[in-house]
Amino acid sequence: MRSERGEGRIPGLDLLRAAAIALVLVYHYAVVVGPLPRVPGMTALGWCGVDLFFVLSGYLIGNQVLSGVARGGGLALGNFFARRLLRTLPNYVVVLAVYWLLPQRLSGRHTAELWRFLTFTQNFGLQYGETFTHSWSLCIEEQFYLLLPLVVLAVARGRHAAAQCWAVLVAALVLGIAARGHAFVVDGHGSFSAEVYYGSTTRFDELLPGVAIAMLRNFHPALFERVLKRGLMWLVGGLSLVILCLNLWMAGDEPTLVGASVGFSMLAIGFGLMTLSALSPASLLNRWQVPGAAQLALWSYAIYLAHKPAYKLLADAMRAQGLATDTRWALIAIVAAGIAAGWLLYRLVEQPFMGLRSQWFPSESRASRVPHQPVVHFQCTK
Repeated sequence: MRSERGEGRIPGLDLLRAAAIALVLVYHYAVVVGPLPRVPGMTALGWCGVDLFFVLSGYLIGNQVLSGVARGGGLALGNFFARRLLRTLPNYVVVLAVYWLLPQRLSGRHTAELWRFLTFTQNFGLQYGETFTHSWSLCIEEQFYLLLPLVVLAVARGRHAAAQCWAVLVAALVLGIAARGHAFVVDGHGSFSAEVYYGSTTRFDELLPGVAIAMLRNFHPALFERVLKRGLMWLVGGLSLVILCLNLWMAGDEPTLVGASVGFSMLAIGFGLMTLSALSPASLLNRWQVPGAAQLALWSYAIYLAHKPAYKLLADAMRAQGLATDTRWALIAIVAAGIAAGWLLYRLVEQPFMGLRSQWFPSESRASRVPHQPVVHFQCTK
């Protein structure tokens, strides 16, 4: 993950992002290709890679939105939205075109209308097994990116700006838990509830732990620096909470009300603590040198979009040749194809457009800003 403010890559965040895409790659192998008995835990719990992505995205976007606001400046909305669109749309449009050009080979049982894909609203009413279903998480993020700066500009005003932002964040977290609980009671009594899993109001709160870290950094910088000194504590606490959530509430075949409502939020908070640890220079996450982690993190968005069609095409080709897809070598070959497809998308599409974004809409743009009242920092004294 690269900061928009030129701070360079943070190895700990890269490691978490690489772990997130690795979880997604293995989980979707089971979904698209078939189950792998040798890694049952990964295939059962790999879905939580998306939850980790949500938290990381919440921190990244929250920091972009709040950094200027907390300094008493403002937010260049046009520049912000243009940068987000140039980051998101090129890869997405290319993969969407692939799905529409190869409908017989890639399409699921049903597909949403094209206008819904183009407006990032296909997650509304989405059902398991439809075309390009993994784009649901992009819908959540794009909708969140649209609302967050508007909410911040409306709330972060006056002497109590920071306190007002914290109050809204807590209220939004409670709203997300309540929305999932309601969706579960109405529609969640099966092994999978589309209303709980794909809904905007039921999943947006998982970006909030990341936003909370960005608020801590920008509204309370002195406290943030002291918190970072406890990197190991946040890592152990976050990992323990994630394991607890996955094993206690979210590992069974039949979901529970507690797991559906509170479980997702607690899982995101656990990932948030791990993200906080990753920001600590002394953290183990920053000291572990995992080969390939930085590259996977850099290509992760492109890999996320491209891996499922690559899986489907290669698995079908292997079966047509009489080759088994439930072996270790098949797993390696098909996952490698998914990564390679993402790398190609990154090099041919994402990288050129990111270069254009830097030229046309630099992160420290002097564009006209939305007027905004200064934020009063609530720093804790030693």
